[in-house]
Amino acid sequence: MNNLYHRNCLRLLDFSSLELKTIIKLAQKLKKDKKNNKEIQLLKKKNIALIFEKESTRTRCSFEIAAFDQGAHVTYLGPGSTHLGSKESIQDTAKVLGRLYDGIQYRGHQHRTIEILAKYSKAPVWNGLTEKFHPTQLLADLMTIKEIYPKRKFNEIKCAYVGDTRNNMGNSFLEAASLIGLDLRLVSPEECWPQKELFAFCQEKAKEKKGKIICTENIKKGVEYADFIYTDVWVSMGESEKTWKKRIQLLKSYQVNDFMLNATKNSQVKILHCLPALHDQQTDIGRSILKQYGFENGMEITDNIFQKHEETIFEQAENRLHTIKAILVSSLSKTISL
Repeated sequence: MNNLYHRNCLRLLDFSSLELKTIIKLAQKLKKDKKNNKEIQLLKKKNIALIFEKESTRTRCSFEIAAFDQGAHVTYLGPGSTHLGSKESIQDTAKVLGRLYDGIQYRGHQHRTIEILAKYSKAPVWNGLTEKFHPTQLLADLMTIKEIYPKRKFNEIKCAYVGDTRNNMGNSFLEAASLIGLDLRLVSPEECWPQKELFAFCQEKAKEKKGKIICTENIKKGVEYADFIYTDVWVSMGESEKTWKKRIQLLKSYQVNDFMLNATKNSQVKILHCLPALHDQQTDIGRSILKQYGFENGMEITDNIFQKHEETIFEQAENRLHTIKAILVSSLSKTISL
């Protein structure tokens, strides 16, 4: 029996440690099967609704390809495509879509919205990103870490997450570490540390898995002997220029660069980034921000470091497909084979 059948994925703490590892293991199998042209379609005649209030590249493409690979059909509902929360309540929308579809993905602003969708929908609901959590991204990250160090236990992995650690990525990283026992260092100014209650809960829970979680402003302390340095873009679309300015000023010294990598004392350190990255001036936003705030070579990560580690970063991006497929299969198939 598949214990994950018909389960929601709103945040990583929806799962046990064993269930989280099962999803990662399933993703690895699905990736191997796809590469070897041996994939078996388990989701034929399934219909999936993809609600996107916020724009996306990797999340949308990964959900669509995962569904198509498995024989399912999708309906993309972009901004303005539904009456969700405007002309029709979230509850009523959930009740309608839950009758029409076998599963619902939501990527949007408020985590409360996805909680209501999950409460009133008969179909399972999956979080493609909210302001609080980004569970599908962390699943891909954990899969990537496991691919690089297949023989090491997660609690033997040292990972420094550098930048704004109070965002959805920081929260989901905390939850991941609490479930599998990472040695996680959240490295940022104290003003950018995560919410105290969540941090304390995850820190205590991580100890049960022989893991360790700390917050520190000290870059050298945070990255010392790290196996991975993980960063994310510091600004989000829709935020005010005043917010951007304040955050960039706070985080400017936390750029992933040669100095930071040297501080790890680990010549084999790997870089992870969930993308998109402002590492060069090849985008309108990149050119504007780098010029306005005096960056010569990338914002949250320098271009030379990004280019040197791009193979890992883009493998990480591809793994979004395989872990999202694992979520779909485990949630919509009564039996799974590992």
